[in-house]
Amino acid sequence: MKIGHLLLAISITAIWGVNFSVIKLGLIAVDPLILAGIRFTLCALPAILFIPKPDVQWRYIVGYGLVFGIGLWGVVNMGIKAGLSAGIASLVLQFSAFFTIVLGSWIFKEAISRYQLAGIGIACCGLLSILSIADGTVTTTGLCLALLGAVAWSVANVISKKAKTTQVFAFLVWSSAFSPIPLFALDYAVNGSTGYSALANQLDYRAVLSILFQVYPNTLFGYWVWNSLLKRYPVSTVAPLSLLVPVFGLLGSVLIFDERLSLNKLIAVVLIVAGLGVGLYGQRALTALKRSVRVGDVSR
Repeated sequence: MKIGHLLLAISITAIWGVNFSVIKLGLIAVDPLILAGIRFTLCALPAILFIPKPDVQWRYIVGYGLVFGIGLWGVVNMGIKAGLSAGIASLVLQFSAFFTIVLGSWIFKEAISRYQLAGIGIACCGLLSILSIADGTVTTTGLCLALLGAVAWSVANVISKKAKTTQVFAFLVWSSAFSPIPLFALDYAVNGSTGYSALANQLDYRAVLSILFQVYPNTLFGYWVWNSLLKRYPVSTVAPLSLLVPVFGLLGSVLIFDERLSLNKLIAVVLIVAGLGVGLYGQRALTALKRSVRVGDVSR
């Protein structure tokens, strides 16, 4: 990978990691579901007026919009509002990779390798380390909601795979149009007009900047650049860089909210990232190592 593209990819993982702290800033003034609703409204408009509908069945577009908008980001927003720190939220959400593996084995009949099982085991040890954190940055409700969001993300991944679209940006824009109304309706059903009254009275520059950051650098620009890099380079070259997201997520929370990095948190980061590495790339790494050993033997 060219150095410029590598730096660009790393910058996207930094944006995605810091986004969790940016969400928390927005939640100071805006209800979680309303914040997600505004985010996806701006993801869809005005872009949907200029981008043709992707050549995908409507059920995939609608389904992805509902799961990605409500099940993932609406729920994760609620988890952060319920007391889960931005850094821990970014870390827990990475469990979506393992939930996707399990769903893939069920829906697509994909075999689960021993490396994936080992990775799941290692990451679960990291989750246990998170459960032992007692500094006020982890709540049971927040943790459960973040895990539910991770499940939703895995479902969204399955929907995307079944859609078989090559028009990823158009798919994201059009699916975003189906998130806002249910999000706004759910907030009204749960909280009545309280959230909307607060939005009118408490909306400040932090909330506005939070919304704009989530829409443009994080969602539209981030996914466009990432998928462009995936088209240019092998998945095995680009995808491992996503392991940096929870690292930047914790660093962002430390810098913005002065979150303390306790030993338990550091252990959790190491275990979950290591689990992801083993589960997603262990087989490839071993194959590459064996290949290099054979080449070395031949050259001798």
